[in-house]
Amino acid sequence: MQTPAETDINVIHTVPHETLTDTAVASDSSSRALSSDDPIKTYDNLYEKKDFGTLDYPVGVYYLDLSRSYMNRIRWHWHDEMEILIINDGRAEVSTDDACYTLEPGQGIIINQSVLHSIQSMDQNNCTFYSIVFHPDFLFGHKSSYLHTQFLLPIQNFRLFKMFPLDEKNAWHERMLDAINDAIAVNTAKPFGYEIAAKGHLCRFWSELVGQLPNIETAPPPHVSLDEQRVKQAMLYIRTHHAESISLDEIAGSVHISKSECCRCFARTLQMTPFEYLMRYRILEATKKMAEHSDAPMSIADLALSVGFNNTSYFNKLFKKFLGCTPTYYRTHRVLSGEGKNSGPINDITGLEPLHEN
Repeated sequence: MQTPAETDINVIHTVPHETLTDTAVASDSSSRALSSDDPIKTYDNLYEKKDFGTLDYPVGVYYLDLSRSYMNRIRWHWHDEMEILIINDGRAEVSTDDACYTLEPGQGIIINQSVLHSIQSMDQNNCTFYSIVFHPDFLFGHKSSYLHTQFLLPIQNFRLFKMFPLDEKNAWHERMLDAINDAIAVNTAKPFGYEIAAKGHLCRFWSELVGQLPNIETAPPPHVSLDEQRVKQAMLYIRTHHAESISLDEIAGSVHISKSECCRCFARTLQMTPFEYLMRYRILEATKKMAEHSDAPMSIADLALSVGFNNTSYFNKLFKKFLGCTPTYYRTHRVLSGEGKNSGPINDITGLEPLHEN
């Protein structure tokens, strides 16, 4: 299988208008090392902005280094676009609310529209991969068109198609991977007319996908579990109000269910309680604020207050529980020193491998 870096085009592994991690440039199939001076753009930042290309060209191509993402993981999220990942180095675990896939270098995975998912590196090793994110309407036009009805709706209505792993050892999968790699390469090099070329490669991918997906013509409407719908809505509420004093009653109320049912939904979907998700999310936001304000650090008390903790001691206790070190130690050794850019992985808010103080 031909990878993006092996094409005849010199590849820039991130797009100029927005990146997920530091820019990594490949020229003549060789990559420069990540520089500590590179601006850090995280996957979280991108999803908050929902900046996947433009309205006229809704395609984004990215090269991700999970060691530069918060806690070596891309947290639970979803988006209206389809996403396809291709592993470059290391091993990744991609999870939905009801399934988990482990991917090796050369393998990929298709993530359907609006599917709740997370990504993390495996075996305490770093993982890099390519991501292409695009809206299928770019390929098929308005919703009443023949192409939309004939080729897009069957995929959208295939209830089993949340994620679809791709293995280059399978000839059908390899053809899809080659088409995606070609789309990645032309999007990163951006020669004249690359948008048309990319659309052609994505249509070739789609033709392969829809042509062989089993029983697609008789598939019933897609099934999104009620748990997933409720948890998504509750997650949005927590992300919006995490800095406020919010209760389990308010989280459950945001999705119009009882406290006990809210806890059961979170347990079945994310394997944690709503309160634990809230606490971990607040710690995540605290580490982001440390990085954002490294030139003029906030006091630990102000930092705690800014993410919703009224008690600094409790903030310190939870921070050390989740990350294995105090906020002060973390800021000194992972933010100000730059150690966090090249250190071993720390898993995210749903499973932490802590940074221990000496």
